[in-house]
Amino acid sequence: PEHNPLYLDMYVREYLDFIAGLHHIKLGKDKKISDMIEATGLTAEQHKKIGALSKGYRQRVGLAQAMIHDPQVLILDEPTSALDPSAAEDVLASLQRLVHDLGVTVVLAEHRLERVAQYADRVVLVPGGGRPVIVGTPADVLRDSALAPPVVALARTAGWSATPLSVREARRSAPQLREQLSGSTDAETVATSRPERDHSSSAIELRDVRVGYGRREVLHGTSLTIDGGQVVALMGRNGAGKSTLLSAMAGLRTPFRGRVRIAGLDPAVLAPHDLVTTVGLVPQQAADLLYAESVDLECRQTDRDAQLAPGTTAAVLARIAPWVPKSAHPADLSEGSRLAVALSVVLAPDPTVLLLDEPTRGLDLSAKDLLIQVLREAAERGRTVVLATHDVELVAEVASRTIVVADGEIVADGTTRRIVTSSPMFAPQVSKVLAPLELLTVREVESVLARTLATSERDGKDQIS
Repeated sequence: PEHNPLYLDMYVREYLDFIAGLHHIKLGKDKKISDMIEATGLTAEQHKKIGALSKGYRQRVGLAQAMIHDPQVLILDEPTSALDPSAAEDVLASLQRLVHDLGVTVVLAEHRLERVAQYADRVVLVPGGGRPVIVGTPADVLRDSALAPPVVALARTAGWSATPLSVREARRSAPQLREQLSGSTDAETVATSRPERDHSSSAIELRDVRVGYGRREVLHGTSLTIDGGQVVALMGRNGAGKSTLLSAMAGLRTPFRGRVRIAGLDPAVLAPHDLVTTVGLVPQQAADLLYAESVDLECRQTDRDAQLAPGTTAAVLARIAPWVPKSAHPADLSEGSRLAVALSVVLAPDPTVLLLDEPTRGLDLSAKDLLIQVLREAAERGRTVVLATHDVELVAEVASRTIVVADGEIVADGTTRRIVTSSPMFAPQVSKVLAPLELLTVREVESVLARTLATSERDGKDQIS
């Protein structure tokens, strides 16, 4: 119902009351609605219009709607993809209560395995390519799977016999690894291995920017400078103002006050051709950028509009998502595939500033790895990338700087390592397992271990000689 004006104009509680009426719920209706509102974390938003909510909060409304008629089986497609880490934990805890207390069967499709693996009783791995599905316990299926959360990958790297599914389980096995890493001077070297690039000019400059919707102000005097060549993550709770901040950077929202400059230019007044080569925005709903009858036509239209060589956009898509059929209508694609097409459309003109709103929503781990590689290469070319995301593992892999937004204001701004290791909400799994060491990813752990092994072998040879 995202594009239904009636739905968007209704208040949250009013809408759930309407849904309860459709299911002929009369006895205890008010209590049931209150229970669902509390279970999905909508208490503070229940008297707000749905159209005024962020995408993450709208997803919670959808969950409350699905749960309100006491289903025996609840089927969810990426239920936490648009939720911040804290909200995702609340929703998953609510689902667990449904399973344990009411005997509801929950089936969910999810790419963010680090969030859900510990809650699952069984895993159905769908390899694709016509290969048979694999069914078993989470530990058995994920132990050798290429699609695995960081704690499982860390267990492989460390050679643990048990396969942990949660941070708590991994910490029980981690003391020896933590001691090995903390005794290495290479750990400190890796922990400071994301130097900021030195650029003389600012790619993004906001000065006392106030932006809102109607009379409701969302950003309250935001000032921010971002240099070229940086990958910057915007993090914060649902409704904090991250998407509005990206819209202001893209020139889609005219500030009540203040100014926005992208590469020294006002994006709100740029001609279309100049705009696409200056700033590109991929919104949460990738379909908003796609209007052609096929993927191939979408790519060709982008080449014409941006005055690119024929085949440029198709080549970008072939690298990001080679599995996407060129003859398919964008509306027939999965959410992840639509996102890949939208990314290609925005990336092809190679804009100076690239703005991505929840760029890993719907992407599996292999597609996410390709995206990380593309973003790193863009930064190496001096492009500026700003990600609004709840994906803490993506931030740990690719962002050099992290900005935390709360209630329309910037409340923290610093290196990614400092920001995420100081926040339990935004810390990646490896950081939680190995704390107080400031290592963020399995890749960093592997790097430290490899250096330690090389040093040991070199010292051994020196002793022999």
